[in-house]
Amino acid sequence: MRMKRFGIIKAGCLSLLALCVSLHGQENEDTKGPFAPSKSQTVNDLYPGLTRGTLSCALVCELPEKVLLKAGSLIINGNELNEEIDKAQEQVRPQLRKNAIFVMEQMATLQLLLAEARTAAAKTGADITPKDEKAIIRDYLQTLVKTLKVADSEILDFYNGNKGTFGGASLVQVRPQIEQFLLQQKQQEFVDEHVRTIGKRRQIEVSASWLKTQAALAQDNPVDRARASGRASLIDFGSTGCVPCDMMAPILEVLREKYQGKVDVLFIHVGEEPILASRYGVQAIPAQIFFDKNGKEIFRHVGFFPQEQIETQLSQMGVK
Repeated sequence: MRMKRFGIIKAGCLSLLALCVSLHGQENEDTKGPFAPSKSQTVNDLYPGLTRGTLSCALVCELPEKVLLKAGSLIINGNELNEEIDKAQEQVRPQLRKNAIFVMEQMATLQLLLAEARTAAAKTGADITPKDEKAIIRDYLQTLVKTLKVADSEILDFYNGNKGTFGGASLVQVRPQIEQFLLQQKQQEFVDEHVRTIGKRRQIEVSASWLKTQAALAQDNPVDRARASGRASLIDFGSTGCVPCDMMAPILEVLREKYQGKVDVLFIHVGEEPILASRYGVQAIPAQIFFDKNGKEIFRHVGFFPQEQIETQLSQMGVK
């Protein structure tokens, strides 16, 4: 039995565990930190919610012409970024150019993780010489998450919250699949947080002028427009033909009408907006993300979400 049978589908986005971006640029193995505090503003200070990854903690600075990012000896310039985008399939290049900041973030993240992985290996005496760079990073990430476990209560809560998508299967029947799914989710969340805080462990600088332009491009999408509307928003990331996603569709229609003018209710097709889904950390669908009137993420849920529970969450956010 696969998770797809009862409706939770791995979205297949730009997960770091998949290591789907090739490694480029000079790496710097000096991961000493944390660095000295700076009065400079971070990316998240200036553009809240723009990125959930490594660059959220990066400092926004004036850098030399054509230098887009600097972290120790790691430097990424415009030519390298354009070359990376040009390697993608032609049909996705326009999306990548509009979201160039996230391409650069992936490039920097993998190099910085590689430096951390090599430092960790040196401390333990592990021999990583036979491994390629992707394998070094993958093994390093696996060591970070190897002690994580899923509690029985988490399995039971997930089962009870998604009974409608299990096709009548008992908890005993689907328990192994639920446990594996929740473990993978927990591991990904741990890795995401580790990646997000790289900028707290070492200094990363991003070009202020370039970032201003790229932020405007990246935020030109339905989700960010909803977050900037001054109203609460509910974003459902899903797909067509996915059983729980299709079950969510009529609920979303009811909510749109019931909360018109109070809550922006959107459906985002992850197949059509893979970069947007990746940017918001969507690893499985359907996924519902709730934002308050200031655009701050308040809550997220994965799987079928009954209307009554959605409205309870909206009520807790102050929506009447």
